[in-house]
Amino acid sequence: QVQLVESGGGLVQAGKSLRLSCAASGGTFSTYAMGWFRQPPGKERQFVAAISWSPDITYYANSVKGRFIISRDNAKSTVYLQMNSLQPEDTAVYYCAADDQKIPTLPRSGPTYDAWGQGTQVTVSS
Repeated sequence: QVQLVESGGGLVQAGKSLRLSCAASGGTFSTYAMGWFRQPPGKERQFVAAISWSPDITYYANSVKGRFIISRDNAKSTVYLQMNSLQPEDTAVYYCAADDQKIPTLPRSGPTYDAWGQGTQVTVSS
């Protein structure tokens, strides 16, 4: 089964940018659809973005559309989340997830995904 490791989180001021990375190993990365979720303090996990195995199909939560960009590099077995114009409400632990379907049936649903990373903290100060 694929293993996922996120990186790139940290503390940033509102309006700034961060790029998260998620490196995959132990599976055939190019055959997985990938997703990003987040869990704000005291709240349930939320869908953020997803991308099909071929990078031309992407999905976004309304709250991040136009600010965040999901991308992948199959040669590097890595998926990215470029986060721009960050706001305090973006503060959360961010998780990447892998779905062994090339195109996720329900990209916004957590149970769609078969493997999860350990998460990386993003804190946005006002």
